Amino acid sequence: MNGKHLKAAKAWGITPVRSEEDLEDRLQMMEKIESCRYYEVDELTHSLPYLVPRAEKLLKTVGRNFRDSLDSKDLPARKIIVTSVLRTAATVSKLRKSNLNASANSAHVYGTTFDIAYSRYKGAKKEETDKLKSVLAEVLQDLRKREQCYVRYEYKQGCFHITVR
Repeated sequence: MNGKHLKAAKAWGITPVRSEEDLEDRLQMMEKIESCRYYEVDELTHSLPYLVPRAEKLLKTVGRNFRDSLDSKDLPARKIIVTSVLRTAATVSKLRKSNLNASANSAHVYGTTFDIAYSRYKGAKKEETDKLKSVLAEVLQDLRKREQCYVRYEYKQGCFHITVR
């Protein structure tokens, strides 16, 4: 599955970012993502809040579709939580020391990939998470079927790994 993510990331993304200083040269090709009505950006410890415009649009679509699905099911409004976005080569190296799922060939370095938590949601109670996870999975499955993204379920990290197509 990582091969598909990497192929799409290379097709739609930026030249990999080596460091935060290296990012300065690519900022004009990126969109800064910030918490909004559709999603919450978590405290990012191993990534930076930037995506290429195509991926930023996909993230908003995921958030909007999730909210619409909750509304149609008469469920309370909750926000998805973005847990990882653009990584530099340096942050990938650091992350690999503590995260077994972290790949040396990460699609995150292209600005096309983001992770969304499936085990927690902004404003949700613990007992709501299973139902919310199911709704989020339906939303992502629909977008995957429409060939808008690739999705990988990361069970050890509690997130969906999503790359724009």
